[in-house]
Amino acid sequence: MQVVVTGMGLASALGSTVESSWGHLLKGATGLQIHQPFPELSPRPLGLVYDAPSSIAALLFPTIDAALQDTDLDSLTPGTGVVIGSSRGSQSQWESAIRAHHGRGSVENDLLRLYGDSPASMVAQKLRVTGPALSPRAACATGLWAIAQGADLIRTGQCSQVIVGAVEAPITPLTLAGFAKMGAMATTGAYPFDRHREGLALGEGAVALVLESEALAQRRNAEIYGEVLGFGCTADGYHRSAPDRDQKVAIASLQQSLQRSHLQPTDIDYIHAHGTATELNDQAEASLVQRIFPASVAVSSTKGATGHTLGASGAIGAAFSLLSLQQQIVPPCVGLRDPAFDLYLPRAATPMKLRAALCLSFGFGGQNTALTLAAI
Repeated sequence: MQVVVTGMGLASALGSTVESSWGHLLKGATGLQIHQPFPELSPRPLGLVYDAPSSIAALLFPTIDAALQDTDLDSLTPGTGVVIGSSRGSQSQWESAIRAHHGRGSVENDLLRLYGDSPASMVAQKLRVTGPALSPRAACATGLWAIAQGADLIRTGQCSQVIVGAVEAPITPLTLAGFAKMGAMATTGAYPFDRHREGLALGEGAVALVLESEALAQRRNAEIYGEVLGFGCTADGYHRSAPDRDQKVAIASLQQSLQRSHLQPTDIDYIHAHGTATELNDQAEASLVQRIFPASVAVSSTKGATGHTLGASGAIGAAFSLLSLQQQIVPPCVGLRDPAFDLYLPRAATPMKLRAALCLSFGFGGQNTALTLAAI
């Protein structure tokens, strides 16, 4: 069964809508700015959607509403599924609750209130749908995993429609301090695949996509962004944060995605790279692409524009890739000035014949994910 995307909502540092985010991306703009939201921590380049760090609800609910409006559905069926992931979840609220109660007694009630609020359950309650409500959590692999799980719910006949996506509100003192302690944080900006890259810049964001069978979408004359093909997921079993240098397991995830899509490496026209602008990730990912794909494939990372949105990053990449397929244009690798690798890395929006795109995410714990999308 063919699974297609018929609705999209997106909020990123580039803009709070699909149109504003995509328009600014094509112009090569960046949403990263130097911020100091917490006085105890140093200023950093961050990707905020609004003027101050957001909660997952503030990012997620408008994005869900936008996706449903975009798909032009009169109503959702009671069995509609929801698969919304987040690697950090309500961490910002947890930290705020602990700070508010510091030295003033028990924090248990506030923490228990937050415990059951997964992004999927929040959306299911808001929309009053009764199908599966899944909230995957797999570090930076979360967003692609959510899309793949939603597509499988349709292919296996469990749902006729599924709302999928991811949300992340990671601009918190603990997250910032943790990445800074690791030495992974940029000080001026994010420059994926650049010779002078200095690390990641955290960003916040949310994506919601409406998935349904192609037959159903055609019966109701819905606009289709693209088709969800195959997915590959493997784990290195090697290190909590560093990629395995022999890359055999990472290669397997890409091969799985291609095989399940019935495609060859030469069929991929565009790769939306994970491209965190860290030393190890970009080096490993560039090597991976060079080993499998022809030199002509276009590669770009959009994290120089949105920041690294952790669990939401794969879903944001998938949304941008769907827009690329629909409009036949490759977005620029924002932030790239002096390429460090022999890859085709467009630095300006580039019109191109696009049949299929591959989205990549690589998460802590050695989680390797690949999702193949196709033009309709």
